[in-house]
Amino acid sequence: MKLPLPKLPPKAAYLILSNPERRHALSLPVLRNLRDQLHSYTVSPVDGYPRLLPDFTPATLDLLDEPQNKWLVDAETWRTERAGLPHVLVLRTCLDSPGVFCSGHDLSELQEQSSGKEIEQTFELCAEVMSLLRRFPGPVVSVVTGLATGAGAQLALSADLPMACAKRARFQLPGLSALGLPCTSPATAVSRRLGLGLGYRMFALGESVQAYELPPSGSSNMEVVRGGTFAFEERVAVIVNKLATRIPAQPQAFGKWAFWTQAGFGGGAGLEGVEAHAGRGDGYLEAAKWAAAVMARHAQSEDAQEGVRAFLEKRAPKWRT
Repeated sequence: MKLPLPKLPPKAAYLILSNPERRHALSLPVLRNLRDQLHSYTVSPVDGYPRLLPDFTPATLDLLDEPQNKWLVDAETWRTERAGLPHVLVLRTCLDSPGVFCSGHDLSELQEQSSGKEIEQTFELCAEVMSLLRRFPGPVVSVVTGLATGAGAQLALSADLPMACAKRARFQLPGLSALGLPCTSPATAVSRRLGLGLGYRMFALGESVQAYELPPSGSSNMEVVRGGTFAFEERVAVIVNKLATRIPAQPQAFGKWAFWTQAGFGGGAGLEGVEAHAGRGDGYLEAAKWAAAVMARHAQSEDAQEGVRAFLEKRAPKWRT
């Protein structure tokens, strides 16, 4: 019997990974299902087209007033074009299969694919799903209570806010050591979340890393919750509830776009040492200058103005989105 997932607050929705017979492997049907779920959470009721975060490039700031991007910066347009859509996504598997979060690609399916073109399509679809997680206009929380291996680790760590149960979650990149097929795509997420040193050790050796072995949350860029299942689920509920009910949606989406854009200055998280060694610095000065322009732009929004007024008037804000 399937155990029910915890009830989510309004404006939050589940992104469910379900393939229990194959240890939640990312087969083509599963990848298509994840893609379809993500599309359903972004398609506007106005015209049937998705509202995705624009390119994570500094120059996009100058394009935000164009019609296709106005929903991201204008509260009234946001309310119209994203009516009824969730503000927060929670990525997880069912509670009745806690041992595995995702076992990565379905190797039997890959073996059965008869041409290089079919294999390319599988990996392209996987990359599309990972991209949609980043481009969803709001935070994506991944809830990891078991093994996340290969592309499963990539899926978990591509979320904006990965959360791992210290006693049960573990991560692994076994492709090179076990299959002779390096986990190059999964390493893109793992190296950025866990750092280049640990990421390469996992990539090269294929050894699994328990969540409790990871550095503190501030260093690993992931929240590892110590304690049992109850404490973990309680912490997940607190975070999701705050994101969905106490933070305005349009500033949150705009902020997500700006955060991941500035993170790319100087090579992005995990590359600071490489960039500095190359004599180009870590990109901080350029990022700070660009971010100042972003804040000036965002300070004009309805929710930002309401938030400032509420703070000065010592009252709770009434968010517009």
